Amino acid sequence: MKTELGHSDSDRMPASVDSCNVAAHLPRMARQVPDQPAVIVTAGRGRDGHAKYAQLTFHELEAQSNRYANGLSGAGIGRGTRVLVMVRPGLEFIGLIFALFKMGAVPILIDPGMGVGRMLECIRTVEPEALVGVPAAQAVRVLRPGSFRAVKFAVTVGRRWFWGGATLRALEQRSGSDFEMVPTRADETAAILFTSGSTGPAKGVVYEHGMFDAQVRAIQSCYDIQPGEVDLPAFPLFALFSTAMGMTCVIPDMDPCKPAQVDPARIVEAVRDHAVTNTFGSPAIWNRVSRHCVERGVTLPTLRRVLIAGAPVSGQLIERMHQVLSSSADVHTPYGATEALPVSSINGREVLDECRRRSRRGGGTCVGRPLPGVTLKVIRISDEPLETWSDDLLVPDGEIGEIVVRGQVVTKEYAGLPRANALAKIRHGDTLWHRIGDVGYLDEKGRLWFCGRKAHRVVTKDGPMYSVPCEAVFNEHPDVYRSALVGLGPPGRQEPAIIVEPESGKFPRGARALEFWEELLELGRKNELTKSIVQVLFHPALPVDVRHNAKIDRETLAGWAAEQLR
Repeated sequence: MKTELGHSDSDRMPASVDSCNVAAHLPRMARQVPDQPAVIVTAGRGRDGHAKYAQLTFHELEAQSNRYANGLSGAGIGRGTRVLVMVRPGLEFIGLIFALFKMGAVPILIDPGMGVGRMLECIRTVEPEALVGVPAAQAVRVLRPGSFRAVKFAVTVGRRWFWGGATLRALEQRSGSDFEMVPTRADETAAILFTSGSTGPAKGVVYEHGMFDAQVRAIQSCYDIQPGEVDLPAFPLFALFSTAMGMTCVIPDMDPCKPAQVDPARIVEAVRDHAVTNTFGSPAIWNRVSRHCVERGVTLPTLRRVLIAGAPVSGQLIERMHQVLSSSADVHTPYGATEALPVSSINGREVLDECRRRSRRGGGTCVGRPLPGVTLKVIRISDEPLETWSDDLLVPDGEIGEIVVRGQVVTKEYAGLPRANALAKIRHGDTLWHRIGDVGYLDEKGRLWFCGRKAHRVVTKDGPMYSVPCEAVFNEHPDVYRSALVGLGPPGRQEPAIIVEPESGKFPRGARALEFWEELLELGRKNELTKSIVQVLFHPALPVDVRHNAKIDRETLAGWAAEQLR
């Protein structure tokens, strides 16, 4: 039986051209709760080491964003201008993004953690016309001008040194606090957000105002988020959703480019100081925080929900989080991608009660049911473009295939990348399906099970092997922190290998290495999915993506494994 889930009539219709500007959420909140804190940031520490804080109310944030909008407009930035924003998370960042939305300008956001070379390549593909950035970003613009050849306006956030252009502070000081928002259309470009590049070059995803608005409504409805709650988003972009939903946003004291190195005590401190009720972060963050709390007997009773995403979330992590949260709170694992978010979601109790046993046997990771307004299907796996939709592409329920989605939260294109668009989009009448790049299947209850990235499947002479199901078998060993399936040799004749990162302090030495190796092989032989794996290697720290520090870089590991086995 072939199943179509979450279908709504709106999927069949072209995007609305009605006036819609996602920034309209901010003035609405400023009218309703002007004195409620909108943004809180750490502003140094006292002699006792405890954080000091600075904040803006919704009224102050609205006025600040209007002054920014006036100042940037006066500097020549206007509707449709592509503006590369390279500003650290903080009071300026949120006000600046809302200002650009109000102006109808198009902010471009790129993860700086990907490295200068890859970042410059991203900048070249989208050709920004303006750069609003910290001094280090402006220095890169001057020293590496080839990637910034289209930039006509430069605004420095902070102290200006040997380059020209205005400073954001000077523009703000000369501007009024009233601004008439541009009446953008729902299908008008709102922003370009770059993917993390975890399975290939990072790509600029074109977001429309209507898509952002649909995301806000979908997230708020799915998780019953109420205005007046307090949010701690460990991914900078989600701070904008916090504000749009009427939550107080607490910017965590951490390097957003290195979530796996977060100081868990500082996350706990912020949650407790501000009675945080909602938070979003990668498994890398909550693995550290949950271990810290369990080891010290610390609980976080104000939290109502913890959203964890960016990589598969293990049952062990959910179990630890339940020890930290109150009995009425839960963990949620939303599924999606930069190109389509959110797609589906599942809560921690359902994972532990119903899904964990199947995951341990190699059934994949359950990511729940599609959200209202999202249509999700599974089609046969292909590495080639699929120009137009056909129901003949569908695979039966229970069979692993390629995950495709459509709906109001699904983006339509990458910026300046026709080949990537051809590979990722399938035309269906007036709408588009997005090929999310993942493989999985639908179960008998209509839930989606994630089995890994399409690019990470290992194609042997006996058929394909999928990363997440196979790795789960080896992750059951108590001394294994995580593992990675890689293929050695050409597709179609690849030999599978498993690379294991042991738990801290458990890296095998001497005779223990052979013993550990044999234990893992025995685990693999007991499961039909993994019985053919005879190559097991140990690695001290598996390489991961720059955004969430949780997606394993299997491409790099495959090269490493080939070198080790020569």
